[in-house]
Amino acid sequence: MKKRILLVEDEENFGSLLKNYLELSDYSVVWAKNGSEGYSIFMKEQFDLCILDIMMPHMDGFTLAKKIRAQSQSVPFFFLSAKNAKEDLLEGYGIGADDYLTKPFDTEILLLKIAAIFNRIENSEIQFEQQETYEFGLFSFLPLDRMLKHPKMEDCKLSPKEAGLLELLCQYQNSVMPREIALKKIWKEDNYFTKRSMDVYITKLRKRLSVDSNISIDTFHQRGFQLRVN
Repeated sequence: MKKRILLVEDEENFGSLLKNYLELSDYSVVWAKNGSEGYSIFMKEQFDLCILDIMMPHMDGFTLAKKIRAQSQSVPFFFLSAKNAKEDLLEGYGIGADDYLTKPFDTEILLLKIAAIFNRIENSEIQFEQQETYEFGLFSFLPLDRMLKHPKMEDCKLSPKEAGLLELLCQYQNSVMPREIALKKIWKEDNYFTKRSMDVYITKLRKRLSVDSNISIDTFHQRGFQLRVN
């Protein structure tokens, strides 16, 4: 599955060239031509990386980065800019940028930096050992048998996707389970249709867990879901 990059760049020629170059390097790229357009696209779609110019009409890159970070703590981003003053670099990194490249730059260096970001993310993903039984509230969940048990209901055998999703939620219990990790592990693909499918299975799980008022699955917009035990 190609990594999806949001490129926000107002310079027509540079933006077009960079988009084509990244696509030739096997990335999927959506190009926005100003900060407001970039934010609108970000709110509607899912991206693995954002590349932001700083000096743009309607919304500058620093403001856009702050709005992106307010919506997602996990998506990486970095700046491309002709501004190279120390205070600009400090502001960019202070917002949470993963990198800051000053124009003009070597495109091979750009690709190496992008690859380094993706490698770091993949290597830092939490690895959980599968348990024989997960206990939360009065529920017992046996992932190998896909069996969900509770004193107030008959034992219930879950579908493979329900079981996979519930196991991930249990592993991240009381923390946010990132949507993209569930899509990659269970659906093997991250697109509009798999996201909608995942939402359907979350709804099914909520219905099954509703017998226990102390258990809930909370949604965190653009981030993921949390199995909460009150």
